[in-house]
Amino acid sequence: MLSKLRHRHLVSLIGYCDENAEMILVYEFMANGPLRDHLYGKNMPTLSWKKRLEICIGAARGFLLPTHRGSSRRPNNRTNTREHGCEGSFGYLDPEYFRKQQLTDKSDVYSFGVVLLEALCARPAINPSLPREQVNLAEWAMQWKRKGLLDKIIDPTLADHINPESMKKFAEAAEKCLAEYGVDRPTMGDVLWNLEYALQLQEASSEGKSEEENKPLPTPASPAVVAPVVPATSAADNRPTTSAPEGAAVIPTQPQAVDEHSGTAMFAQFAALNGR
Repeated sequence: MLSKLRHRHLVSLIGYCDENAEMILVYEFMANGPLRDHLYGKNMPTLSWKKRLEICIGAARGFLLPTHRGSSRRPNNRTNTREHGCEGSFGYLDPEYFRKQQLTDKSDVYSFGVVLLEALCARPAINPSLPREQVNLAEWAMQWKRKGLLDKIIDPTLADHINPESMKKFAEAAEKCLAEYGVDRPTMGDVLWNLEYALQLQEASSEGKSEEENKPLPTPASPAVVAPVVPATSAADNRPTTSAPEGAAVIPTQPQAVDEHSGTAMFAQFAALNGR
């Protein structure tokens, strides 16, 4: 049945081999290689955060295909598990499997949550060469997530290129996928919705930065013009006084005592203004 399945979000199965104690699945050639080659292990171009989101969204859509859903294909004993290649996939394997010896659709959700962390942190699910507390990616990343410090362990190439809100939504989706009990995990449809939302947040942030960079610089304001104070002669005592053009700012001077002489001069100024 799998060999007949064709979908843009799935790698097609071409055939298989089960001879001489060898069990091999043959898939169509992937010119760009698997995701892990672009995240770690090989000198390949770094994937942008937007591209990683798009890849994860495509994979989530593949999980939603009717042929992929349903528990009838799930192994229910050790022999079938070995035949399906699940044995040894520690780091991706649903913790509930060790208790129930059975895989479900929520087991896929757990495994997909690990893949999400691989895309975010650019490291394999299991790395024995690291310190003990860092060997298991899911356990290590969730410890940092609970501390609110997940941004400290993400792929360094994403620094300054990932929208904080987009990363937050993505991390929340991964955390829900990695819930210890399957009943607490979301459906793949819910995961897909959150990933698409994270992509929208990233795109909105990128568009905002682009508009800000292309925004023309504001035109410099004209320098302020201060109207000169024009000397005027009082008609009363022939002493110079000051008057300003209409609309010009007048700076008050220090108040002086008013005596008989200054009062006469002040009255003469008012008279001169009224006479204009």
